[in-house]
This record gives sequence, structure tokens and C-alpha cells, in this order.
Amino acid sequence: MKVRIHVSLKPGVLDPQGRAVHHALEGLGFSGVQDVRVGRLIELEVVESTTHDALDAMCRGLLANMVIENYRIEPMPDAGVQEPA
Repeated sequence: MKVRIHVSLKPGVLDPQGRAVHHALEGLGFSGVQDVRVGRLIELEVVESTTHDALDAMCRGLLANMVIENYRIEPMPDAGVQEPA
């Protein structure tokens, strides 16, 4: 089974990387971008019997810094099914 873990900074936490991306977009002539927040995407392949509680414990113990980050666990569609291109 594959799952995606989306990790993002909590609201109100300064995001220097997001600020740098925002500044770079403006420098390249892209207008209309009001804010940029940068996060991480972690993909895990785990055995089918892995519980949501176990995934939650992985996030809280290692994958996300609970002081400044939030996370969301997203099961991925069946690997045998091809998504349209």
C-alpha cells in the first residue's frame, strides 16, 4: 500500500523558503502571487496491514515537527490502476 504524507508549516509560522520563492517569482515577472508556503511530500510504501494509527505515530515521531508543522495522510490509489495522462 502506498500513502502520501503532506507536511506543511502551521499558520503563523514564518516560511523563509516560501518568501524566497515568492520573491523569485516576482523577479521572473510573474504577478498576482500573493503568498507562497513551501511544504514537503513524503511517499511511503507500507504493508497492507499498516494502520492509520501507525502512520500517525510515524508522522508524530519523525516525519513532522509537531511544534511548527501540520501533516495530512493520504492513501494513494491502487498502484495497478493507471491514472489518465
